[in-house]
Amino acid sequence: MKSTKMDERILVCVYYGPNGERLIARGCKLADMLECPLYILTIDPNPKDDWDIEKIHYVTRWKQLADEHGAEFIIKYNEKRPVAKVIGEVVRQKGITQVVIGQTAKSRWEEITKGSFINTLLNEIPYVDLHIVSISRELKNREGFYEKGIRAYIVRDDKGYKLCFNHTNNDMNWHAGIFYKEVGTDFNNGIFKFIKGDREIEVHVVDDYVKENIDEL
Repeated sequence: MKSTKMDERILVCVYYGPNGERLIARGCKLADMLECPLYILTIDPNPKDDWDIEKIHYVTRWKQLADEHGAEFIIKYNEKRPVAKVIGEVVRQKGITQVVIGQTAKSRWEEITKGSFINTLLNEIPYVDLHIVSISRELKNREGFYEKGIRAYIVRDDKGYKLCFNHTNNDMNWHAGIFYKEVGTDFNNGIFKFIKGDREIEVHVVDDYVKENIDEL
């Protein structure tokens, strides 16, 4: 956790989707400017054992960003209470003074898009500054272009790295990750995301094969 010159403490609330990194980036910018501690919170109504590969991917990435910026990452598993109550609890436990939250979200956080949620949250944390970050049209549109991410692999062959949905121990060069297939196509076209070293890599897949030269990434 960062040393602080001020009494500010920032909490970023994220949920699964492409807007999570943008919210974290906003929180990091505020924390750097104020030279204060940063916390990142995600809430899930399900137990960890029920997570799919896409959720695991997002959480892995957020933990990585938290480590990079000296932030504390907080996960609330199997949480059945209202979102505002959970946020309020963390705010009081950590002495939070500013909260960063998205204007639009999905699933459990759909209530955030309704005016009543903001009022509920303000009543829960009346002395905390609330930063509501709007999600860009580009990010929202991108969500609609791809199907839900699924576990997949890219395995090297004579033509390059080929997308596969299973692999054998005999495969020498391969990477595990998540494949997001383009909506409305019968072919394996889309985006493949994976972790290489300490970085998240995103590549494009066209007709089963990765377009980029992975060995140079």
